Amino acid sequence: MSIALDSALKSQSLKSAEPRFLNNVPEALSRAVRWVHSSEVLDIAPLLSGGELLLSGGQALAGVTAERQADYVRELAARGIAALALETGPALPVVPARMLEIAEAAGLPVIELRHVVPFVAVMQEINSLLVSESVEHLQRGDQASHAMAAELAHGGGLDQLLAVLSEKTGASARLLSPSGATLSSAGSFEVAGSVTIVDVPVRGVLAARLELHMPDDGDGGLARVAGERSVDILGLALLQRMPPGLKELAGIELMRAINSGGQHWQLQQLGPASGFPAQGAVAAVVIRSTGAGHLRPAVDALLRLSVPHSASYADNAELIALAALGEGAATRRALVEALRGLEVPTGSLVAVGPLGNGIAEAPWSLAEARRAFDLASPGKGVVDADTLAVELLAQETLDPATREGFVQRQLGAVVEHDRLKKSQLMRTLSVWLDTGCNTAQAARELHLERQSLHHRLQRIFELCGGDPRGNGRLAALHLATRLARV
Repeated sequence: MSIALDSALKSQSLKSAEPRFLNNVPEALSRAVRWVHSSEVLDIAPLLSGGELLLSGGQALAGVTAERQADYVRELAARGIAALALETGPALPVVPARMLEIAEAAGLPVIELRHVVPFVAVMQEINSLLVSESVEHLQRGDQASHAMAAELAHGGGLDQLLAVLSEKTGASARLLSPSGATLSSAGSFEVAGSVTIVDVPVRGVLAARLELHMPDDGDGGLARVAGERSVDILGLALLQRMPPGLKELAGIELMRAINSGGQHWQLQQLGPASGFPAQGAVAAVVIRSTGAGHLRPAVDALLRLSVPHSASYADNAELIALAALGEGAATRRALVEALRGLEVPTGSLVAVGPLGNGIAEAPWSLAEARRAFDLASPGKGVVDADTLAVELLAQETLDPATREGFVQRQLGAVVEHDRLKKSQLMRTLSVWLDTGCNTAQAARELHLERQSLHHRLQRIFELCGGDPRGNGRLAALHLATRLARV
């Protein structure tokens, strides 16, 4: 139920717009388009489910700030849409370069439509093709699940069920435990092709993952639909074979309670029942990715190696985890470093919440990790909420007017210089202060010669009343640079 983005751009209705890519996202042309949608609403991201080709005339984008434009593409990238196609013209003559940079860092292809085309016609042509394909896949997927149900009713086990699924789809099928051990398989896995992965839960607990290996000349869309249709049947077979224990059920309920901001007494009860200590340091981890569910085995394995106890929970495009930190801050630092080595799909976001004292503070750590996403620089990789503690506190306790007034009083001349001269003195000062006034390290991070950095710092000192290391203003200026990011 999808077509490649390349095929969508070559459709008759869209080809006349002479589409062209404005940024460089790896393998953009092969991205799967599951639907075409058009909207001028800037807050459209929560209404999308991923895989959409979003068409926009650009009118709404042209009338908002650069910050809102940046947020727009970040939100769309986080939802996992296939691409954003913008019509350039009187309303939006040129797509802003900064917006394109942020979209590229987030893994979102941006396409320029150089001529006006009726969006309704584009949607009708491509979506009708997708719907026709969808109906056929649903019918064949249902046939496969009905045949599997009949096999299960006659006493068939996992091997027999996978053999039916393989026969009906033409794909090789394999069922794996959450740890990666093979539970059952059918077919040959020697031929290269596409792989479809579907989670198989039992009573809300991830019990297995179904892998369908489809040859290059097979129908990957059918494999996905048939796999999703077979989940309940496979779940019943797994339930007969190895029902989940009370500890596993308590673990999933614990993570659901943390995700919804559960009561302290509830967390105190569910923690020990799931094997998670109620006392001691904890920290939450949040991963936003179109492949959040598929990342769970790798994340669970990483947590097992990094911390004494952990639990995870996948919900739509977000994977959350809670880590018990035996040695507190030291264990948390090691976890952050380990997460930086985790392989995630392009455009994914990872954040680690601050240290909480006991399981009762787990919802707070989770909320702070989510807030950190909004304050982090694009393309930063793993976002550590501890490094944004000042921004998080200011956002929560200081109103925008107070923040802006403080920044203006402390660094107004520097901000104005950047505006008039298109310079980067604020960024230079911020990096220099963040490195503890270490000129050599700041020069490396800014990709500058040390002499060039010295010249910039001298100009900054002239604008803000002297070298802050000698007049007691160091803390105030550092705070102002941090508040300017909020």
